[in-house]
Amino acid sequence: MKNKFAFFPLFLVTLFAACSSKKSANKSRFPLPKQAEESSIYIAPCPQIADDFIRGMDASAVLSVEKSGAKFYGFDGKEQDVFLTLAQGGINYVRFRVWNDPFDENGNGYGGGNNDLATAIELGKRATSAGLKTQIDFHYSDFWADPKRQHAPKAWQDLDIEKKSAALYEFTKSSLNKLLDAGVDVAMVQVGNEINNGMSGETGFINVAKLLQEGSRAVREVAKSRKKEISVALHYTHINLENYPDEISRIAMALKNFKIDYDIMGLSFYPFWDGTMANMQRVVKMFREDYQKKVMIAETSYPFTSEDGDGFGNAFAGKEKDLVPGYPATPQGQARAVRDVCAFSNEAGAMGVFYWEGTWIPVGKATEDNSAKWEKFGSGWASSYCAKYDPEDGALYYGGGSWDNQAMFDFYGRPLESLKVWRYLRYGTKCQLKIDYIPSVEISCDVGGTVNLPSAIPVIMNDGKTEQVAVSWNQDDVEKISTQKAAVFSVAGKVEDKNISARFEVKNINHAKNPSFEEADTSMWKIIFRGENPTDFQKKEADAHSGKTALHFYSEQEMDFEISQTLEGLENGIYAVSLFAQGGDVSKNSRMEIFAHSGGKEISEPFMVTTWVDWKNPKITGIKVDDGKLTFGARIKCNAKGWGTLDDFSVFKID
Repeated sequence: MKNKFAFFPLFLVTLFAACSSKKSANKSRFPLPKQAEESSIYIAPCPQIADDFIRGMDASAVLSVEKSGAKFYGFDGKEQDVFLTLAQGGINYVRFRVWNDPFDENGNGYGGGNNDLATAIELGKRATSAGLKTQIDFHYSDFWADPKRQHAPKAWQDLDIEKKSAALYEFTKSSLNKLLDAGVDVAMVQVGNEINNGMSGETGFINVAKLLQEGSRAVREVAKSRKKEISVALHYTHINLENYPDEISRIAMALKNFKIDYDIMGLSFYPFWDGTMANMQRVVKMFREDYQKKVMIAETSYPFTSEDGDGFGNAFAGKEKDLVPGYPATPQGQARAVRDVCAFSNEAGAMGVFYWEGTWIPVGKATEDNSAKWEKFGSGWASSYCAKYDPEDGALYYGGGSWDNQAMFDFYGRPLESLKVWRYLRYGTKCQLKIDYIPSVEISCDVGGTVNLPSAIPVIMNDGKTEQVAVSWNQDDVEKISTQKAAVFSVAGKVEDKNISARFEVKNINHAKNPSFEEADTSMWKIIFRGENPTDFQKKEADAHSGKTALHFYSEQEMDFEISQTLEGLENGIYAVSLFAQGGDVSKNSRMEIFAHSGGKEISEPFMVTTWVDWKNPKITGIKVDDGKLTFGARIKCNAKGWGTLDDFSVFKID
């Protein structure tokens, strides 16, 4: 039963839709502004963006989130249908993924929203009632489809390519007709999801092309029989030309050579993963100018906080080291990131942008055990029931949502002011310039050094610019700092009317040479490997713990290597060794360890990487050096296609 706050607004929306003509069924009840509006967030105007620019939102997880007990509210603080709130925020298009059969033999959902056709129909009807156009994203899988996995639906796994193509055609046609029969205003169909490395269990492009052709044919036939305009979109990722220099151009040429029938090229572009805005523009222009295709950003997002809403952890932490420069993890930073993706893509000729899963909020507090809800209602990214179908990923890492800090609603379902960026795009906002974010202040000196605190610190303003602002420090805290031995002190300060706290660390001297690999000379490091060398000194700031360089490892084969450094002439005493490591796609039987060897004795400590920029900091203490010599390093033995980086080794004398 719907709550008393949601029923009345939803009733009005439904009545409005029923009374509207077919032509105006998707005309928004909330017209875009004709001038800049007052707001608590700063948005620079994008005067070239037209009102029909796609302002899209993937909202696939809504039903599972609501079944788990979470609620959504409007900008007035009252509970209401989330699709009405999206429309009020300027959204004009919604996207729903469709999986063939995301349930096990006992009817237990695989999670991730349990997005079968019935779910898409229910959500699509609500979206249509709110005046929103709908895009259907067929994964042609029973669960997630992306570059890492493209599993065929259970019912298709034993079919040859001819029968599988026929099954895909029938599934597309039947599903689309059922959606339209239910009154869902489907205006676009996506044939496959991030299909760079295959689709529906097929990896060779000849077979993939057959699947694409049959999916497109089904959409064209339904559109013709219904006398309805429905666009056909494809969807690819890996557009960062620095990391994947030829991949997307090879795909574009293959689509042309095989005469694949499609209208729109959809591209995933996450600012923290997929390169620069300029890089994105180059790819958009390539498809428009070289292949005469419309282009959209099929997925993008950005965090509004670095906090974790449900206790599961976040795909992109949003902490200072991991941020895209100039875009702090605040509602203001999120809004500007969306604004800039829209502005830069529009400048390159894109027809619109879809934000990915901006409604996937937590279904319980981070301090609570929410696993029962994730399992029962599918509101986490995966449930344990997917294990048989997805044994290499979902079975190992199932659990909650990893996207809650990138929603455009807070952890309690209240819309953030950043959601209104979609309606503010063309004319911007009226907003006083002010400090949006104060980066953490970390100061250090070596043991015996001098205490120096800055008189001004950098802050990020709400227009994205960095300014130096005067800071005053609490003198009592400053006087308590002693540099006689390694220690950490907290110093209170004030910037304008905001209280801050600086971390002042007195450090032991790091005896490791070139510990962060920033120097060109890496000869002090010894790398031993079995088989092919899976390592390189990678210059990529996003994958480094500090600086721009880290030791990167990846291989298509199993990996077994050791990196080490030997120090001589050390003062005898007790030492500690540590490093930082991050990575992913590593199997449970892999082994990683940090080690130290001195005086004929070795000490080691195991560790394991989990996911991107989830930095682990393994340490070894109590290493006795009595001959001035110490060898330290790390050993990695892991599965093929595992990956990661090692950075910031340290060797400190602690006694």
